[in-house]
Amino acid sequence: MAGTLREVTASGQAADTSHGADAGQSPGSPATAAQVTDELLELSLGYLYSAALHTAARFHIADHLGAGPRTAGELAAVAGLDASYLYRVLRLLATKGVFREDDEARFHLTPLAQLLRTDAEQSLRDYVLVRGEPVFWQSAARLHEAVRTGTNAFESVYGVPFYDHIAADPELGRAFNSSMAAFSQVLSDTVVDSFDFSGCTSAVDVGGGRGGLLRTVLLRNPHMTGILLDLESVVAGHVLDVPELAGRWSAVAGDFFASVPSGADIYLLKHVLASWQDDECVRILRTCRTAMPAHGRLLVVNALIPPGNEPHAGKTGDVLMMTVLNGRGRTRTEYEALLAASGFTVTRVLDTSSHASVIEAVPAG
Repeated sequence: MAGTLREVTASGQAADTSHGADAGQSPGSPATAAQVTDELLELSLGYLYSAALHTAARFHIADHLGAGPRTAGELAAVAGLDASYLYRVLRLLATKGVFREDDEARFHLTPLAQLLRTDAEQSLRDYVLVRGEPVFWQSAARLHEAVRTGTNAFESVYGVPFYDHIAADPELGRAFNSSMAAFSQVLSDTVVDSFDFSGCTSAVDVGGGRGGLLRTVLLRNPHMTGILLDLESVVAGHVLDVPELAGRWSAVAGDFFASVPSGADIYLLKHVLASWQDDECVRILRTCRTAMPAHGRLLVVNALIPPGNEPHAGKTGDVLMMTVLNGRGRTRTEYEALLAASGFTVTRVLDTSSHASVIEAVPAG
């Protein structure tokens, strides 16, 4: 497939191709009609890449390459798979830089494939695995209904909200929580790097899942204590019980719509608000506002959708919300409006990555 196309006209027709229309054209040359066609056809089959990634993650292909490159036949023998079919899947993934095939038909790990290893420092294997489960792709198949009706695609398939569904399926719930912990760990270091916690003594991680962000905050700031708040089934799998944090944390089961622990210096809301509609976000934020002392600060960690046509994690995540949850991605202005409506004043915004900007807010007035 050709590289990302930048010079297609608004009507969908290729720009003038009188210069460099052949295969040897320079990178800045206008796209040909054939390239435009190829690009659209490839985009229409994007779900196959998700399925291929899920397959590689499910059968631990990256782990099996940890000792060095192997052929598809060698990998199939280890993993108990069909060699021909496995080769075809790995060949497809190699076109996107996930694995690399050499001249001897052996597959190598790449930086992308390394993240599929279970023993990688910032492994995303669990995240990729769960995102290939039916609860996600069957919901995505109903995106057209979500757009037609303005309702949640997941609920049109399963009849209940997403979190109710995974609560009723302990195995899926554990897998989902593990996947979110994997994703969280990737971002926690960048968030903590961006914010100076030296003047803080306590933190509450509101809806903090298994506590990956809180753990990083406490490990990097040994003068602090912290409280993790989430549903009982979630905090039961917390990751805070490590020797370095002994006596400095507690895990509390609760509902952030009702109340959160009071009196802390810092309140963390990482990847919480994007899962909810505006009125529900205001309820969560007001609950935090009620619990905060006058000197308290709130850190909202979410992707901020930028203007323009460039790819961005916030835009992808926004459509994911339409298919699985009832939330939405937001721009900086939209988050600022939510915070103002909830009794907060934004003091600054720290851009750490496309997945996680940090909005610092304090009680208004």
